Amino acid sequence: MCRVLTHGRRNVIIIGPNGAGKTAILEALSMLAGERGMRGAQMCDIARFDGAGGFCAHAELDDATEVSVQFIGGDTNRRAKIDGENAPLSDLAKHIRIVWLTPREDRLFIDSASDRRAFFDRLATSFDASHAGRSAKLSKLLSERAYALKTGADTHWLNALDEQIAGVAVAIAASRIQYAGESNYFLKRCAVSVSGWIEKMLIAGNSAGDAERAYLEYLKNNRVLIGDKMVLDGAHKSDFAVFNNELKLPAHLTSTGQQKTVLIDLILAHAKLVHAKTGKRVIILLDEAVAHLDSNARARVFQELASADAQVWATGLDKNIFADIADAVFVTCQDGEINNIVCAE
Repeated sequence: MCRVLTHGRRNVIIIGPNGAGKTAILEALSMLAGERGMRGAQMCDIARFDGAGGFCAHAELDDATEVSVQFIGGDTNRRAKIDGENAPLSDLAKHIRIVWLTPREDRLFIDSASDRRAFFDRLATSFDASHAGRSAKLSKLLSERAYALKTGADTHWLNALDEQIAGVAVAIAASRIQYAGESNYFLKRCAVSVSGWIEKMLIAGNSAGDAERAYLEYLKNNRVLIGDKMVLDGAHKSDFAVFNNELKLPAHLTSTGQQKTVLIDLILAHAKLVHAKTGKRVIILLDEAVAHLDSNARARVFQELASADAQVWATGLDKNIFADIADAVFVTCQDGEINNIVCAE
């Protein structure tokens, strides 16, 4: 099934009852980020045909670049195209930068460190297009190292793996530190910090080379399995924290509404940072993201969205709560169908 939605550079607000298919539109857009989409679901589940069907998300950008992501049932791999040519999924971040907030992120500050790493690494990838590739490479290398230890691989293989792991891990840590520091420039009500074994060395003033050598020595001294598992510290164990400057409290100790406000502040700062560094507009997907905000907080958020030089795609049940969004197109969604498009007055 094909849906075409033309909007120019306007913000797009999708209105409809629960289960109408609003989130499905945002999820299709999120696929263009080159990841698994904003729900992180299996591709065959997204296709909704038990793997027998498929889908394609396609967009023409404001610079006339065409990008698409396709999944064909039975094929576990997604395929990207840029201007009609096959391309790695990681290359999409060079052309289109997409971030999102969904009800899933409402627990970001109280859930696991892995959820926070995934969230901030996704933001850092919009800032540094190579970050996602490095993160995927680190995960693969750590799996290969665990397998090497289980099978009693020789020292030469382990040395080669550890050298690669050390280099990639330090690059990831450095990218995270840079992202946190530069995003704080655009944050007033909150501040971001990142902590971890390698990050601590870099923040203390050690060079990347010194940090890499220290981590490599650590890896060489920890070539054991505990309970058939490899137990290591490093960039794959790092964590992010957010501090609410107004309340003088860590974000996880504040109310649900205050946490949602901080989340939106992070996204706004991200949009401003990416635009300042790259000149690119960020696409912000907000799935029921203003549900916990009062009218004053919503008005502030929408005013700042207008000044962030980003395009907003938002979903909601009531059109009235989006009255303060400038230059918007309102789309009515019912039973998965786009019924009508109305431009804001």
